[in-house]
Amino acid sequence: MPDAIIASPVAMTPPADPPVQPAVAASGSKGGTKLKTSAFKVPGAGSSATISVVTVVVLVALWFLVTNMGWVKPLFLPSPQAVLQQFYEYLTGQANDKPLWQHFLASMFRVFSAFALASVTAIPIGIAMGMSRVARGIFDPPLEFYRPLPPLAYLPLIIIWFGIDELPKVLLIFLSCFAPLALAARSGMRSASQEQINAAYSMGASYMQVIRHVILPSALPDILVGMRIAIGFGWTTLVAAEMVAANMGLGQMVLNASNFLRTDIVIMGIVVIGVVAYLFDLLMRWLERRLVPWKGRM
Repeated sequence: MPDAIIASPVAMTPPADPPVQPAVAASGSKGGTKLKTSAFKVPGAGSSATISVVTVVVLVALWFLVTNMGWVKPLFLPSPQAVLQQFYEYLTGQANDKPLWQHFLASMFRVFSAFALASVTAIPIGIAMGMSRVARGIFDPPLEFYRPLPPLAYLPLIIIWFGIDELPKVLLIFLSCFAPLALAARSGMRSASQEQINAAYSMGASYMQVIRHVILPSALPDILVGMRIAIGFGWTTLVAAEMVAANMGLGQMVLNASNFLRTDIVIMGIVVIGVVAYLFDLLMRWLERRLVPWKGRM
């Protein structure tokens, strides 16, 4: 209350010279100011996409230089030409193995089926954990217990319980995707401010309408970020999942080549996995811009 405020001796001393403030620009609203975002841009710098392309070109050029000058033995780092040759042979079916498209489709089926199952189960559970103390008390202990465990730790149990067919491979990737999705959904349920919720109630919204129109849209950015993280975990678990008696798959191709010290095939498989994962991440970023265009602008 203003009547209860007592001025302290410090508050009554004359103020010092005001510090130099950064340049501000009118925000368009009355009395509001906003920092110029252009003040934080590096002069002459291009877009992030251009910088990324230049970075990739420089790395490939260094790779070409190091390998073709003979500074590193081909056993440890094959040349880009050797990797491209293996890619061409696998792509055209000339390699002493199954064609690349068969390995690719097998891995895509395992990763994206596990990711889809994790999405339809972990997101509702995470939403329930964010809404209910009972759900949080039920799911939080097992989730936090297995989340830090590496997939190879419980891989033997999955093999013993479910055999060596497709189920343990998909299940292993499913478990790696489940935890980040559930935790992201639970965190997102707390993103809606109390003022937004009270405003919806004051306009006559019911409990379910508040969840649908206020809380879930506020949670959507966190859920989409969790989906990006989860699919990344899925691809990193792919090699471990395809250790379970797999005869096809990118991870199996890499493991089989490593047994024969075929580093060129190993790097080719790693590049294919990384490119596919990066393309899916770009797709998720595009969806994020379309579904939550307000993110970062509030």
